[in-house]
Amino acid sequence: MITFDEALALLESVVRTLGAEAVPLAGAAGRVLAARITARSDSPRVPVAAMDGYAVLDASTRPGESLMVIGEARAGAAFSGLLGAGEAVRIFTGAALPIGADRCIMQEYAQREGDGVRFAEGYGPGWHVRTAASDFAAGDVLLEAGARLGARAMVAAAAADLAQVTVIRRPQVAIIATGDELAVPGAAYLHSGRVPESVSFGVAAMAEQAGARIVRQAIGGDCLPDLEKLAGAALAEADLVIVTGGASVGEHDLAKPMFECHGLDLVFSKVAIKPGKPVWLGLAQGKWVLGLPGNPTSAMVTARLFLTPLLGALQGQSIRDVLRWRRLPLAAPLPANGGRESFVRAAWENEGLVPLTNQDSGAQGPLARADWLIRRAPDAPALAAGASVSALAFEQGG
Repeated sequence: MITFDEALALLESVVRTLGAEAVPLAGAAGRVLAARITARSDSPRVPVAAMDGYAVLDASTRPGESLMVIGEARAGAAFSGLLGAGEAVRIFTGAALPIGADRCIMQEYAQREGDGVRFAEGYGPGWHVRTAASDFAAGDVLLEAGARLGARAMVAAAAADLAQVTVIRRPQVAIIATGDELAVPGAAYLHSGRVPESVSFGVAAMAEQAGARIVRQAIGGDCLPDLEKLAGAALAEADLVIVTGGASVGEHDLAKPMFECHGLDLVFSKVAIKPGKPVWLGLAQGKWVLGLPGNPTSAMVTARLFLTPLLGALQGQSIRDVLRWRRLPLAAPLPANGGRESFVRAAWENEGLVPLTNQDSGAQGPLARADWLIRRAPDAPALAAGASVSALAFEQGG
């Protein structure tokens, strides 16, 4: 077996980014940029008011002295005249500062008297003007290639004044769950010996969160010819096929054999981690195949550790972009670790991480509470509450 770090290094060395495509900005949320975004023009393009109030020439304005109000300026409707000494323009936030003005006095300090206005003492020191290009200038890089267009990045992309952006093609993903015991949720109770197939739903949600599009989600029984056909159909329509279960060495463990007739070439076949030792990665017909364990917790842990970096690599992101480890405190003791590198499921409580009491690889109920994965080196000693540990948010972006 290879180590976790060795497996990630292999993954990063062999996976290549998918092609790029131009998409409308309105449909770009969640996508990864294939090219940097630069600003089309300055922001703001001219000096604008940062507050509601009155635009004035500072040198000709004194507290208590009346100024003639000669017009109004609103965002999108600038004052077209020229402001002179002794004059003021009623102005609203975001409006272009009139020519001749250099200051905006907040309306809280203003007393309107017909066509005139007076300002109370204390209206300084702020001038409440956003100068031209104070946010960014034309040609400035607002987002680099490889950035994912989340909510905040979408604001920057739109501010660049672009109708479309160039992004990495969305990975097409097929998921095949294997095992005669599996049934579609809602039907398992009708059949003795059947269990609801739950893993593919969690894996699909994680894949979509990482930018993929699910093109197939299927259950396959323990019949090799049928599984081979299912594998072929999935490879024909997906960039990545995820197969869950059947990853051990028993006669009914068919996850790898079902792809062998399609030219399966393994990158790695086992990783020295707990849970998730049977995780594997390969290529078949030029498409990626990721094998996850059938136990729900093992599958979801290995999906976070390997699927999200794989999808990130297909979209031009580095492992560091996807697996963001943090140092966080423990709020409860953590027992000593065994001989394999382990990823302990934990919840954030009382300003620290609390390891879940049920760490069984088949447990499904505790998964909903597992916010974090604590990374533990082989044979790591027990830790007391308050100790610092390396942790990864279970859901990307968490």
